[in-house]
Amino acid sequence: MQAKNSVVGMVIAGGRSLRFGGEKAVALFAERPMLLWAAARLARACSTVAVNARPGTQTAALAHTEGMPLLHDAPGDPDGPLSGIKAGLAWARGLGAQALAVSPCDAPLLPDDLYLQLLTSGGSGAAMAETAEGRQPLCSVWPVAALEAVSAALAGGVHPPTWRMLEQIGAVKVRFDPPEDFANLNTREDLQRFEALRKSANYQE
Repeated sequence: MQAKNSVVGMVIAGGRSLRFGGEKAVALFAERPMLLWAAARLARACSTVAVNARPGTQTAALAHTEGMPLLHDAPGDPDGPLSGIKAGLAWARGLGAQALAVSPCDAPLLPDDLYLQLLTSGGSGAAMAETAEGRQPLCSVWPVAALEAVSAALAGGVHPPTWRMLEQIGAVKVRFDPPEDFANLNTREDLQRFEALRKSANYQE
């Protein structure tokens, strides 16, 4: 496993959340914005945590208030998480880090030790979570050396599947159970359901 000071983290929070009817990252889960749950989980394994968000959003404002570095997609890059990961890798390289751990902003029931396990299994390379329901590419670790490959994949304005990019760079798949812990919420009803799950399972920070 890489030393904590060589790994930085980033929460992907640049989606438009159309079905949710608002920015998911600032929605409250257990009385705390979901962005901050994701950041705290990353901080268990990372020396610092940034946020990938669109300019002028509530998410960007929250990141600023919390003193978290704010990263924007490069002009001309296609919409999608891989463009955010490219921005994160460039930021990580500038800090002298060796790896970037990536988290979605809308999966509040993820295991607390998720990134510690990914880093342990991935060694100095890439790793991504998988469950019985399939790959979880936004729960992943990327070596900073992958920046060139990610940049090349996005150069034509096309956004390839994030899982395919991870497989291209040789990511180790790390199995987690139960798959329900990796569910992401897309609607206000999902948020209420996840709150009920948290209470029934006594989830803790």
